[in-house]
Amino acid sequence: MAISDPLGLTAQGLPNLERTTKRADLSELARQVEERDVSLILIGNPLHMSGVEGRQSAWVREFAGALTARVGRPVRLWDERLTTVEASRVLRASGISIAKRARAVDRLSAVILLQSYLDSL
Repeated sequence: MAISDPLGLTAQGLPNLERTTKRADLSELARQVEERDVSLILIGNPLHMSGVEGRQSAWVREFAGALTARVGRPVRLWDERLTTVEASRVLRASGISIAKRARAVDRLSAVILLQSYLDSL
């Protein structure tokens, strides 16, 4: 997970959400949204490299709808292609150990995704 600064200029990483069940995930996300006064939720859309939506994208779209209903805040899907690849490249270049890289890749991917959205604005 990641959040922007109050001006919407930079993305900062948050602790990863350890997924369990859909109900628990929605509950934890709703708690985070309220606690951090989030006005827009951005979710990575796992498109195929061709740009076409697949089965995972359909699931993400359905989850985004459930989250919108739960928190009453807008949810936007954002192309997440290559964010994990970029995060892995950055972490590899930083020289940190493989074990630490594995724990950090999801967090950095979220930061890259959010920053790409903020930069597009």
